[in-house]
Amino acid sequence: MIRSELVQRISDRNAHLYPRDAERIVDAILDEIADALARGDRVELRGFGVFSVKHRPARVGHNPRTGENVRIDQKRLPFFKAGKEMRERLKRATVGDQLTGGDAANSTEECADSHLIARGAAGHMDAVSDTTGHS
Repeated sequence: MIRSELVQRISDRNAHLYPRDAERIVDAILDEIADALARGDRVELRGFGVFSVKHRPARVGHNPRTGENVRIDQKRLPFFKAGKEMRERLKRATVGDQLTGGDAANSTEECADSHLIARGAAGHMDAVSDTTGHS
């Protein structure tokens, strides 16, 4: 699913929202997550997952072609860990697909989409925590 499809689904499932309002909601949620990660904060959406930043220290690597040592600078990378509820939904979708021969990708998208709608379009998130643990 791409961003525009997510906006359209939220708009379709919430008749009181115009597509432009659904787009603003999606933009606001994604901007807040990106801003928090840029500050080095952790974002926890209960049942959905945790977004955090992984720090990779500088190191010495090797060029496989020449064999020479290459200095690799430190990095800060975004990291996502799915929450327990999300993992269980995916597991149920996978088990159901194995029994029915269906497509796991569609079931997974619907689970993630409905969860985003329930959490995001309602105008709130269960918990957004920074590194100090404040909500």
